[in-house]
Amino acid sequence: MGKETLIEKAGRLIREASNMVALTGAGISTSAGIPDFRSPESGLWNDPEKMFLFTSLGFAHNPGGFYELGRQLLPLFMNARPTNAHLFLARLEEMGRLRCVITQNIDGLHQRAGSKRVLEVHGSLRKGGCIGCQKESLLEEMVRKMEGGEIPPLCDHCKSVIRPNIVLFGEPIPQGVFQEALEELRHCDLLLVIGSSLVVYPVAEMPLTALEHNARLILLNRLPTQYDGLADVVLQMSIEEAVEEIQNTVGSRQ
Repeated sequence: MGKETLIEKAGRLIREASNMVALTGAGISTSAGIPDFRSPESGLWNDPEKMFLFTSLGFAHNPGGFYELGRQLLPLFMNARPTNAHLFLARLEEMGRLRCVITQNIDGLHQRAGSKRVLEVHGSLRKGGCIGCQKESLLEEMVRKMEGGEIPPLCDHCKSVIRPNIVLFGEPIPQGVFQEALEELRHCDLLLVIGSSLVVYPVAEMPLTALEHNARLILLNRLPTQYDGLADVVLQMSIEEAVEEIQNTVGSRQ
């Protein structure tokens, strides 16, 4: 038998794992039409004024500007459909191979793909909350208000601004979901990282938690990460192509 390829090794590690966890970043959703806004190509976060709007101070100072920019971006999120990589993780969970997905993404594509246990460490666009009375609003309601010219959208109950349930730049990750994610990482025997550059803290430290508890590590990302030298498998290639090949070795197709 010839030498085991990296794809074959990734498939074997997934088959052998009994407590596997996935950690996903923006790269898993780019082929769904949602740009990685940190990349030089999209440039969104390279604009200091736009970047400021997505901080807690920027939102408090100019919620209208936040929603004006958000209204331009919303169609990307609302029209996106789960990629084969999202579906792959959902199938692994259904088969009992994957315990949970920890995601930095706010797009909800993991849930739409069928994943049941998703820890959204940066929050979600699906819902918002009034900054006054905390009344919950669904994304569809917020969009309806904006389409009607109400920017920023206001709470029907107290007329305060509605804020999406996302973690803005400079804000801490909610302790509940963060601790839950760390607990999963302490008990996993394999961490599969897909589409994350692992530069945003504290998520960037999560692979270290898994490694300190003797987990194996697979990194699937188009660019290098700081953990490449510590990983069992590093795949710097198209996520969709890699997943297509890995799932053939795992046998996760339905």
